[in-house]
Amino acid sequence: MNSGAYQLFILVNKNLKIKIGSLGICNIKAGQYVYTGSAMNNLSKRILRHRTKVKKIHWHIDYLLNSKQVEIIKVKKYPSTEKLECYYNQKIFKRKGAYVPIKGFGSSDCRECESHLVGMI
Repeated sequence: MNSGAYQLFILVNKNLKIKIGSLGICNIKAGQYVYTGSAMNNLSKRILRHRTKVKKIHWHIDYLLNSKQVEIIKVKKYPSTEKLECYYNQKIFKRKGAYVPIKGFGSSDCRECESHLVGMI
């Protein structure tokens, strides 16, 4: 199966101030983050795209991952024919120290989540 949800475990090596599409200029503290997304067609290709630094900027996560100060340290895949990204995102938010770093990040079409980027203290 090559569809489902995924989580990118991200390390931001230093504080950043970057423009993120319609969200505008955002301050991102150095630290660890988890981004949850989905790809209902070609999950493997989506994850490979996220790992590529040179690409056309399309999603909020592209702006963040394009920085030289940001690296993906781990990826979790959740193969499924159902769109379950909000389910997995909300599980991360239940962890101690989880917080919303940027409201609306990756969740502009989501009615369940404040953000699909979770900061971890």
